[in-house]
Amino acid sequence: MIINNFNSKNKLMVLISIIFICISSTAFSADTSSGSSNILMSGEELARKVYDRENGDDSTAHMIMKLVNKRGHERIRDFTSYAKDHGPLIKQLIRFTSPADIEGTGFLSIEKSEGGTNQFLYLPALRRTRRIVSSQKSHRFVNSDFTYEDMERMPVEDSEHKITGENKIGDINCYVLESRPKEKTDSQYSLLKSFIAKNIYIALSTEYYDKKGRLIKKYRTIKLEKIQNIWTETEVFMENLKKKHKTILKINNIVYDTDLDDNIFSRQNLANW
Repeated sequence: MIINNFNSKNKLMVLISIIFICISSTAFSADTSSGSSNILMSGEELARKVYDRENGDDSTAHMIMKLVNKRGHERIRDFTSYAKDHGPLIKQLIRFTSPADIEGTGFLSIEKSEGGTNQFLYLPALRRTRRIVSSQKSHRFVNSDFTYEDMERMPVEDSEHKITGENKIGDINCYVLESRPKEKTDSQYSLLKSFIAKNIYIALSTEYYDKKGRLIKKYRTIKLEKIQNIWTETEVFMENLKKKHKTILKINNIVYDTDLDDNIFSRQNLANW
């Protein structure tokens, strides 16, 4: 994994939302340089650090999505992602700009104060917006390897969390974290096993297990950069192990804290194409 530490006003943002891993139970302290550990905080406290990590007040990113099938054939899509904090909650709008078969397609995600996330997909060919209901959360987002569930943050309290040890991703010391959705939680997964970088609380790798306990997907941070003093995943991938299909997300340009207009994150604007 490539790590760059620099400040730039020409590159910025946090990826599609995408995949904040929540944890809990037992925990260790973090010292990225030494790898030593002491029990200093609970797992729930650590989970909250992952969930609440700094990502700016708002961000705008120009990104590419690369879809790679088992034969190595690639399809590339361009999109812009806008995100904004509203207190502890996040709103996000994604707009695809190319190629022609997906141009104008939009996705709006609005976290709710009572928990959960409202999601809406705009389809320009039909000129209509449809709401993503709970029974569709396991469906693939625009035929990528991310599902609609992957596109939202799961509240810390919706899962049972446990730190099972420590390991390294490259030269980076990580906590090994297991998150199991509670019985009342509507999820397609039985377990998420994550490697969380110490001190910066970012998932560098996550394994996804289905309801039968089978490993079905893997997520990996390929490139991590410190931009405007914010650690940002500038390239990641999600791999579907059964389909042997991979989705790569890469930030070409990103800007934090530009005071985005709240009207961007409305259903009216979603359909304004």
